Amino acid sequence: MLKMLRNRKGFTLVEIMIVVAIIALLAAIAIPNIIRPRMTANETAAQATLRTFSTACETYATANNGAYPTAETDLLEATPPYLNKSLVGTTGGYTFTEAFADGGAGYSMKAEPVSFGKTGNHSYCIKTGGVESSAAAATIDCTP
Repeated sequence: MLKMLRNRKGFTLVEIMIVVAIIALLAAIAIPNIIRPRMTANETAAQATLRTFSTACETYATANNGAYPTAETDLLEATPPYLNKSLVGTTGGYTFTEAFADGGAGYSMKAEPVSFGKTGNHSYCIKTGGVESSAAAATIDCTP
């Protein structure tokens, strides 16, 4: 009997299935705990980006007798520039869009998750005067 046990090679199907089940259980516990901090980091970065944009617009208005920029180029091409690079587009799991009111009357910027529930759980908006708002939805109204 002992000789038969020593000559056994490989694993049985039951042993392999038990190992696979244990790995699946550990993955089911670990994956949500990895995704949640990433979403929180994406949301925090999105809010910081909106504040950077708002600060640039408010600084521009202070230097231009209360007139806000009418286009992103006003912020990028000034000497010295109010922004070092364009903030529009997709960064860190969020898509950023900006809008400027006619005649320099105001601005707004919207941040929406690329994949709601995976890259973020909130949409954010910042408007003239640095007024922030958020919504636990995929879209948010953000007109200047």
